[in-house]
Amino acid sequence: MPSGAELFSQSLQKLDVSHVFTLVGDHLNEVLQVLDRDGFTIVDTRHESAAVHMADGYARLTGKPAVSLVTGSPGHTNSITGLATAQATGVPLLAVSGMSTSKVRHRNAFQDMDQLSYVGEGAKYSAVPADPGQIPFHVRKALQQAVTGRPGVGHLSIPVDQFTTRVDDFSPLPSGPIQIHRSRPEAMDVARTIDLLDRAERPVVIAGGGAWWSGCSEALQTFIERAQTPLFTVTLARGVVSDEHPLCFGYADATLSRGAESALKQADLVLVVGKRIDYRLRLGGAQLFSPDAKFVQIDLDPGELGLNRPLEVGMPVDAKAALEDLAAALEGRTPPDRSSWIGEIRRGMEEYAAEVERRADQPSEPMHPLHFYREFRKWVSPDSTLCFDGGDFVHWGRYYIPARKPGHWMRLGALAGLGVAFPISLTAQLLRPQHKSILVTGDGSLGFYLAEMDTAVRFNLPLILIVGNDGGWGIERELQAGNYGPKTVACELRRTRYDLVMKGFGGDGAYVETPDQIRPALDRAMQSDKPFLINVEIKGSGSPFTEYQLRGKKKPQ
Repeated sequence: MPSGAELFSQSLQKLDVSHVFTLVGDHLNEVLQVLDRDGFTIVDTRHESAAVHMADGYARLTGKPAVSLVTGSPGHTNSITGLATAQATGVPLLAVSGMSTSKVRHRNAFQDMDQLSYVGEGAKYSAVPADPGQIPFHVRKALQQAVTGRPGVGHLSIPVDQFTTRVDDFSPLPSGPIQIHRSRPEAMDVARTIDLLDRAERPVVIAGGGAWWSGCSEALQTFIERAQTPLFTVTLARGVVSDEHPLCFGYADATLSRGAESALKQADLVLVVGKRIDYRLRLGGAQLFSPDAKFVQIDLDPGELGLNRPLEVGMPVDAKAALEDLAAALEGRTPPDRSSWIGEIRRGMEEYAAEVERRADQPSEPMHPLHFYREFRKWVSPDSTLCFDGGDFVHWGRYYIPARKPGHWMRLGALAGLGVAFPISLTAQLLRPQHKSILVTGDGSLGFYLAEMDTAVRFNLPLILIVGNDGGWGIERELQAGNYGPKTVACELRRTRYDLVMKGFGGDGAYVETPDQIRPALDRAMQSDKPFLINVEIKGSGSPFTEYQLRGKKKPQ
């Protein structure tokens, strides 16, 4: 008779799961022993949310659902930020928490709590199996829900006695990997969209995370080429079509580039592919788009269509399928001459880039973040996986560094929780050992999962951590100074030597104070077989993101 732990393990194997991200605890000892015996790759972290974020990263990088496993009660509550991040970002994830024994539930037993109430809207599906025999059913159902429609989190809380109890009557084991059925658009929606494109003088395409999940790189590039329509990308779609493609103009983020902002404001047709019309797109409002602009939206979730902006066409379908059908409809047709519109966008982007370069030319002590990124852009390989966390230092890099390959540009996700990119960068190095994973973070963001330096060393993950150290919470410091005056509150940190902290964990590092030290430090990091942290001393400097927030405001005296 199998135990509940064995049923859990066998269910994951049937569903083609190979990795489990975890942090050990009393509720997990039995199941971890079984998973290890059965050959799973088990990656254990120093904080439960880091385990979930690493699983989140696995799903983002592979396109396959991932599994996290944490202990109950405080381990479970620690993991909630990870669940919420994955759910908000649309990441397919099975998040499992151990739980106190079901034999004394609701009697003030050790670590007994109602765990599902803490999950709430952080998951598409959540359950506590009624008995060990029900574990296979709930594992498959949770993963089925996680990958169906807009991806998200399936959660199980499994009592410790269910893992240890043996049963001879259990639900059938899953029969194989879950199949994702891709829906295609209606012919009339394709025809209407083509008609709108034919009539548009200033169309743009904005591609978001749904484009990445659908695997539509080739279809998207073919479509924009046949339509001769400029493309902007955001979130996981960064790099789906290279920023170096003549029709791709980088980030669809007005807070990073005045060139992008100008283009989006002038557009008369906006085709949004796999992207919620959310805060990043200013809710589709007049702050970023013309009130007269027409919108077409492609999104797996019908509830997103037209939520914040009226649509001419809404397609509740897979992005790849829609783009393939749109591209097919354009095959052999001569698109309208949009050279003037494309040239206007290019000039706007180049004018803003020249302004940024003038800033980079100015000497500064400590150095300006752009002094670092100018060297980094010349040095970094397109094969590296770039993981951008939070902070003004990071926002300069988000603007300045191009995205050149699909799946090689990771960010925090829709919830924008600081620190998330560090665990994701660990997963990137784990999955892509032949190329460097590079974390770009501020000193404030680094502190959230600082102990994961230990995880990097224990698993021999020679990633590169680049820390812009301005001794504070840079964005909030700039916003407080801009809104309230020179005095800031709760914004200052010590200029800690994080390179020495990494060495203390068993990794290596370099301390950079001047521009001439940047390239040698990067070269050392690339050659290192250990996790390597570059502590870059920088001047606190409001990024384009912060300047956007303060635009039009007179700085208090």
